[in-house]
Amino acid sequence: MVGDKGAPRPASTRRPETTSLAGMDIPGALIQYLMLVSLLTFHEFAHAWTGLKCGDDTARLQGRVSLNPVVHIDPIGTVLLPLLMIFMPGAGRFLIGWAKPVPFNPHNLSHPDRDEVLIAMAGPGMNLLLAIVLVGVVRVAEIFHYNGAADLAWQAASLSLVLCFFNLIPVPPLDGSHVLKVATNMSFETYARFAQFGFLIVIGLLQVPQVRELLSNVTFGTQDLLARIFGVT
Repeated sequence: MVGDKGAPRPASTRRPETTSLAGMDIPGALIQYLMLVSLLTFHEFAHAWTGLKCGDDTARLQGRVSLNPVVHIDPIGTVLLPLLMIFMPGAGRFLIGWAKPVPFNPHNLSHPDRDEVLIAMAGPGMNLLLAIVLVGVVRVAEIFHYNGAADLAWQAASLSLVLCFFNLIPVPPLDGSHVLKVATNMSFETYARFAQFGFLIVIGLLQVPQVRELLSNVTFGTQDLLARIFGVT
């Protein structure tokens, strides 16, 4: 977050339900939690690094241009909520979370609208890039018959894509909201008022079956496409 010719080949036999907590044992869920923290760290690093490259050193001065997960941890979104979902049956089916939003000062940006969009999209872009790399790792692991490593990389790729597309929802504080702000020429004051109710809106949207289905289809459709490209079996 910022403060996302020829005969057709069969789809990969690896299924993307690995982000589901239903039926998963505690060790498996904790592994997914560590994956979540790692992926969120890269996500926030991408925001901070892009902000710096766009001329704003606000995140750097706060130590956020870092791959140290500690500097990005949000007590609720990175710790409390994900762990509750793991240890409390029925608390949630999917492991989700967020990190501390990366700050930026629009007055330091040479092209404020363009740069705000670039900073916002850097996070989802990083998650997409990581998913591509991870699916490549799956293929390499399959070649050398490292099935355990292939399974872990597949799970991490699924989770990275979930974070990518989830953050594209155009509701604050998710990254897609900055694209909406720029596209509609929304003032900072209006955006701030909108953001006060952002999480409630996001939670409400996630209760809508069509929204969950769309997020699932886009996420796992992309993973299946990557599997086809890399020849994952």
